[in-house]
Amino acid sequence: MSQLSIVLLQLDVIFGDPEANRQKVSEWFAKANLQPNELVLLPELWDTGYDLTRLPEIADQEGKTAQRFLSELAKKYQVFISGGSIARQTGEKVFNTTYIVAPTGEVRAQYDKVHLFRLMEEEKFLDAGKQLAQTTIADFLVAPFICYDLRFPEWFRKSAHQGTELLLLSAQWPTPRIEHWEKLVQARAIENQCFAAAVNRVGADPNNQFGGHSLVVDSLGNILIKLDDTETIGRVTINHQEVAKTRGQMPVFEDRRTDLY
Repeated sequence: MSQLSIVLLQLDVIFGDPEANRQKVSEWFAKANLQPNELVLLPELWDTGYDLTRLPEIADQEGKTAQRFLSELAKKYQVFISGGSIARQTGEKVFNTTYIVAPTGEVRAQYDKVHLFRLMEEEKFLDAGKQLAQTTIADFLVAPFICYDLRFPEWFRKSAHQGTELLLLSAQWPTPRIEHWEKLVQARAIENQCFAAAVNRVGADPNNQFGGHSLVVDSLGNILIKLDDTETIGRVTINHQEVAKTRGQMPVFEDRRTDLY
């Protein structure tokens, strides 16, 4: 299947209330008019928000609740889900974790956020992941990333060098730096000659305002769809053949100087 329909669920997040957020996500799935085999993207920490001080109380033990919840949604609507991210507790550690789920309900990939954002004191409450993740959706080899990862191009290049054709990014990116968000998503797509689908939350928590502007960018850096700063749904279809075409026209990966860097 060379084409893939991507659905962006750009939502506000209820601070520190996983049960209410699961109910909200369910309601948005119900009104999204989802079609079989679409790929649905959620924002970062859609279950808890940045209620970091209460994570020992509200984090999802081993991510079991989120996995079950996302699997049920995937089976009900027969869609793929890039599950934004949730606060996953394992032992005494808490990770910011993405799950990619297939229409069968199978969890295809798990990714723990690697780069922790000091300006929001993530390093005080979260543990960092250590490895990339990949899986296949339609004909695309996809890889999930989370928010602050976006500022580290070498992490994305490593994934692209391993064949990634569609970058999936979930975020809670603050409004004051929303221009950086858009430009960096475009840059990651251009330099890696692949698609990038990025969903950011909207609304506010006690300390931050979040800017939305979720977007999908093609392998040449063209913005295919960009949302505003309200709760909304976006949908766009991408074609796998465009990645091969772009990479064939300009062989960036073949011209890398691996003897130098």
